[in-house]
Amino acid sequence: MAIAETVKNYLAQKTIDYTLPSHPHSGSSHESAEASHVREDHIAKGVIVKDASGYAMVVVPAIHYVEMKHLRKELDRELELVDEAEFSKLFPDCEPGAVPPLGPAYQIETFLDEALTTLANVYFEAGDHEHLVHISGEDFKTLLTGVRHGHYSHVD
Repeated sequence: MAIAETVKNYLAQKTIDYTLPSHPHSGSSHESAEASHVREDHIAKGVIVKDASGYAMVVVPAIHYVEMKHLRKELDRELELVDEAEFSKLFPDCEPGAVPPLGPAYQIETFLDEALTTLANVYFEAGDHEHLVHISGEDFKTLLTGVRHGHYSHVD
């Protein structure tokens, strides 16, 4: 597949230049970083949460974990992590577990961790387990214009 149609169309709509580095099949963002020789803190991952209002995406560096207690308090919502089995209905053009961190492209409410806003280069899942999208940090912020920013994660 290489790149999900939704991601490809969103990048084109926003006129974002990108490269699509490939890597051996991986099962996690940690493995993708190793296989691609990219620093894990330069890979953005989308963590899916939900509450009574619906689904949301928290975009954090791949090396970080979402701090759920802090997220709930800051947003005043009873959010919980979503089981990967639910992803296919949210990301129908992606392989299971290969979630591009572009909530707006999929009409999902999105929260961006501040740790990703100062990077010169950002990488993220293209929609399969063998490709990353590589764009500039400025372009990444352009893709997530209008989403709420905050400190939603920590390194373990």
